Amino acid sequence: IGHPGPEGPQVRFCPGCGEPLDAPPPVECLRCGYAIFVNARPTASVIVVDGGRFLSVKRAIDPGAGLWEIPGGFCDGWEHPADAAVREAREELGVRVVLGDFVGMYVGGYEFQGELVPVLDCFWLARIEPGQQVTLNPVESSDFTWFEVKDPPSLAFPTMDSAIRDAAVRLGL
Repeated sequence: IGHPGPEGPQVRFCPGCGEPLDAPPPVECLRCGYAIFVNARPTASVIVVDGGRFLSVKRAIDPGAGLWEIPGGFCDGWEHPADAAVREAREELGVRVVLGDFVGMYVGGYEFQGELVPVLDCFWLARIEPGQQVTLNPVESSDFTWFEVKDPPSLAFPTMDSAIRDAAVRLGL
């Protein structure tokens, strides 16, 4: 895999046999027939709500260190995105959440290891289980606050902005 082009990562050699490829993905290797695709990587996030507010964390890492975001992250290999959303809330916020309505899926980009990779961001409404206190993972986040769902700031990733707008509609705000 080479550096990203305007449409994402550019695979230049067949991962099956090493033959140079004659086109960017999707492409089939002319030598061995290996089919190469650049598929979106799934993520799962929770829009933790309390009344008309949602919980936002400040990113401690790049990309977007210092920007506000919605808690979430990449799904593990065979992990269902709903399970990943619950896991990410526990890892990033130190709380157990109850998932509510599915808000939607959005295609976006994420800079990872020097490349812009496509992501499929999945968002759920969620509530913190009673008696839980937010305890941030300092590796991931440096602060948290509550914002109004109907008047959010610009978030770290455009898919998050879209999800908050759709969450406001779903919540009737």
